[in-house]
Amino acid sequence: MTHGPRYTPLVASLPATVPFVGPEAMERARGQPFRARLGANESVFGPSPRAVEAMAAAAREAWKYPDSESHELRAALAKELGVAPAHIAVGGGIDGLLGDLVRLTVAPGDVVVTSAGAYPTFNYHVAGFGGRLVTVPYSGDHEDPEALVAKAAAAGAKLVYIANPDNPMGSWHAADRIQAMIDAVPEGTLLVLDEAYIEFAPEGTAPVIAPDDPRVIRMRTFSKAHGLAGARVGYAIAAPGLVAAFDKVRNHFGMSKVSQEGALAAIGDQGHLGEVRAAVSVARGRLAEIARANGLAALPSAANFVAIDCGGSGALARAVLEELGARDVFVRMPFVAPQNRCVRVSAGTPLMLDLFQSALPDALAAARARVR
Repeated sequence: MTHGPRYTPLVASLPATVPFVGPEAMERARGQPFRARLGANESVFGPSPRAVEAMAAAAREAWKYPDSESHELRAALAKELGVAPAHIAVGGGIDGLLGDLVRLTVAPGDVVVTSAGAYPTFNYHVAGFGGRLVTVPYSGDHEDPEALVAKAAAAGAKLVYIANPDNPMGSWHAADRIQAMIDAVPEGTLLVLDEAYIEFAPEGTAPVIAPDDPRVIRMRTFSKAHGLAGARVGYAIAAPGLVAAFDKVRNHFGMSKVSQEGALAAIGDQGHLGEVRAAVSVARGRLAEIARANGLAALPSAANFVAIDCGGSGALARAVLEELGARDVFVRMPFVAPQNRCVRVSAGTPLMLDLFQSALPDALAAARARVR
């Protein structure tokens, strides 16, 4: 007799996969905390004080189920964006929304196109629903819109994914190039435009897209600029028919009341958002200075992190990452060559960057001694 769960053939075929090993898991494995948490692209500058107050107040009513429609939050987002609430879907971060979107659109064997080395959690969802992932390489440390669209057309892709600004490189495209990509999306393909870092990007990065355009869905989040990564609030902007379709598969009580109230308050505190943007700009500049002082090159970034070229192979960058970790500094790195020649360092507080600056010379020397 067979006991235990009977997994689907698809699930049984999947490897045990974790897109990102969290810093807490790393700290447990190493037996001590990191002193500088610079790898997860969180906003170390914290959420709006108004959001903190709103969440504290909401915690007293945590006995209630949340509003399953996130009505007030969707209305506030719609007003902020100049669209209707019917254009807004709210979910558990962009990660949760991506999972719902893939579930809606991708059947086993369906093709999905992305860049080799782009956001791995999207790939994780595609694999989890049996999609067939097809990739194109980066071009000059940028995702390649034209190549992505061409591959989607050739492969008959259901979805094509691009992040603008990009993670893990921090590179970006101007709005007109993204609009050209939308205009070139083949019939039957939906463009997934991940704009998690859009608040940090230069003016003219986000195209003005008609909210009823059925060719594209935009994903945004409160995890980055708003400093609410732990609250798990993301939202999508899309044509009403697609937004309504999320109701078929989403967890209707998946948002916590505390998270909803925190995000709602964060929208109203544009002053705090401006302060965070300014702090990130200063931190990016300092990371570039630290890189130069060590003979390294910092790539231009429109996000809240900087990719630093270690000047060698992926093995060297991996060694640098490990040596920084041994010195209690947590960073990450891209997964695919040639972008994996870099380490990716989040915009940190002055103290965190002091620790990174102090640790980098010895970590770099030790890494170079290991990788000859």
